[in-house]
Amino acid sequence: MIKFLKFVFNILLFLVLTVLTQIGGIVYFISLILSKKINTKLKLKTLFIFIIFYLVSTLIIVPLIAPIFGREKIKNSIKINPTNYMTVLLNRNYVQPKLNELLSDTEKKLAKTTIEIHYLDANFPFINKFPLLPHLSHNDGKKIDISLIYETENGTVSNKQKATSGYGVFESPNSGEFNQIEKCLKNGYFQYDYPKYLTLGSINDSLVFSEKGTKKLIQAILKNQTLGKLFIEPHLKNRMNLNDDRIRYHGCRAVRHDDHIHLQLR
Repeated sequence: MIKFLKFVFNILLFLVLTVLTQIGGIVYFISLILSKKINTKLKLKTLFIFIIFYLVSTLIIVPLIAPIFGREKIKNSIKINPTNYMTVLLNRNYVQPKLNELLSDTEKKLAKTTIEIHYLDANFPFINKFPLLPHLSHNDGKKIDISLIYETENGTVSNKQKATSGYGVFESPNSGEFNQIEKCLKNGYFQYDYPKYLTLGSINDSLVFSEKGTKKLIQAILKNQTLGKLFIEPHLKNRMNLNDDRIRYHGCRAVRHDDHIHLQLR
């Protein structure tokens, strides 16, 4: 019975690690094999082997193999960085080269501003159509989520966020604005605002949504001809007076987009 429970535990852990990181499940099973072959009484031996092997794989091996699948790590710079470094550790920071070019070009267009590009989930490094949960479409190297821009109470642009994860702290509709969120929830799409459970904690509560800063960021992105679509909640699109045809509504089957911007290549 104990052996059976261990087997079930290992299978479940394999699945969880694979869903979260794509490579974690395979690294875990290799770690189990290595742990049995390494003759030492070190406590938590398998855990130490897994952590070391996982970090080596994520930071060194995977970036070397990913280009075979047409993907590469997002290129960090002075103005391009992850909102949360868990995105990098979980291998959710891979894109097609053209998307890296789009980000770099957008950075140049923002050079005379204090606005930075902070990215959230992009794609896994390998295999088209391999799901990057909980997203519906981040599976081909062409998609990436970008954080909104916030400012201090005196109007100074800040490059900090209001959620530890970067997701789940919403800029809800003001009174009189079209409320797509309410409409989706009333129509039974219960998952529409579920990112509120994924914040990992609210931070920098004094910051407020920067309409001006977010609009500048989006306008810089829109200047790229390789951009196919940009998703943001309708009330924010209207509030910022954005009219580009590539700014689309993502539909009630997805989740609300007033905590981040989704963009994708053609």
